[in-house]
Amino acid sequence: MPTGLAPKGNGKAIIFSAPSGAGKTTMVKGLMASSSLSLGFSISATTRPPRGDEKEGEAYYYLTQKEFDSRVKNGNFIEWEEVYPGVCYGTLRSEVERMWSEGINPVFDVDVVGGLALKKVFGTSAISVFVMPPSMETLEHRLRGRGTESEKNIMSRLAKADNEMQLANSFDVKLVNNDLQKAILTIINTVVEFLKP
Repeated sequence: MPTGLAPKGNGKAIIFSAPSGAGKTTMVKGLMASSSLSLGFSISATTRPPRGDEKEGEAYYYLTQKEFDSRVKNGNFIEWEEVYPGVCYGTLRSEVERMWSEGINPVFDVDVVGGLALKKVFGTSAISVFVMPPSMETLEHRLRGRGTESEKNIMSRLAKADNEMQLANSFDVKLVNNDLQKAILTIINTVVEFLKP
């Protein structure tokens, strides 16, 4: 459910999407560690509870469903979606506007539908990257290796991943994550090219 937002000045955006467990968050961290680029991580809002040692304002802004609904009503989100039953995620307009005003290009780590919605909002001011797992077997192994998901959640994420892989061609860049360091280097070079004036 996107609602328009035009970049300020030469503001650009980098969007990462992938099936859960494909490694996009690790790739985003690798990109963010490249100090030569003026990038800022766009923190999403969610109604899901923190996982593991996640902290408020670092991985996500954690909202109750009532708070989330209120922000939707007030037009505070560029895009938002109910990703799993009862679990919503959204990109806050204020987060992006703040970064652009500071001369920083936001980097998004969002699910596939959210990535497509953001690309629609930003158009050519954004590059969208789809991170592919080497195989569905590898993806299942990674999800199980987290040790944070119930069997029901794992099966739900795998079913969703199967559908999401069908949308890979809708992204500007497809990147198979079978060698993490190589994939991070590839994405850094891609982003450097994209951010050139």
